[in-house]
Amino acid sequence: DSLLMKGNKPMRQIILWLATFGPIGRKLPAPGTFGTLIGILLYGSLIFFCGFHPWIVAAWFVPLYILGIPLCTAAEVILEETDPSEIIWDEFSVVPFVFLLVPLELKESNLTELIIWLTLGCMLFRFFDIYKPLGIKYLQNLPRGLGVMSDDLAAAIFSAILLFFAKTFPLSFS
Repeated sequence: DSLLMKGNKPMRQIILWLATFGPIGRKLPAPGTFGTLIGILLYGSLIFFCGFHPWIVAAWFVPLYILGIPLCTAAEVILEETDPSEIIWDEFSVVPFVFLLVPLELKESNLTELIIWLTLGCMLFRFFDIYKPLGIKYLQNLPRGLGVMSDDLAAAIFSAILLFFAKTFPLSFS
């Protein structure tokens, strides 16, 4: 911890720039929402415009999630705060996990349907990330970056479950 506080300034700046996405997390209101939107835009673009399968994109985000643990730990130390709102790497890196249970709806949809699914997923994720129901808030008690990242992963998982129910609910009336 003390090495980061006293360590080289360029490294601290790189860590903070990554963890906060530069000015996005530090200057904009509702930084977590903007972090989520960046993740949604990248995720949706990789699926719709580049043609990647949603599970492939999610697999690419696993290393980003893992990297987020030490990155967010370092950013917390530098900022001398616990889970500060300007750190948005956590929201960004879990976005694909929100959609793990509805991959075909995303892959096979037109742009309008894709936007509807992405919007619904974004709203569910932000609800779970902000209010932290169902024990999500207790995950923040995990040490440093693990706590920062874990509560967002749990929010993504609960969002994925609700999206799955949204997908299958109409089928129960067929």
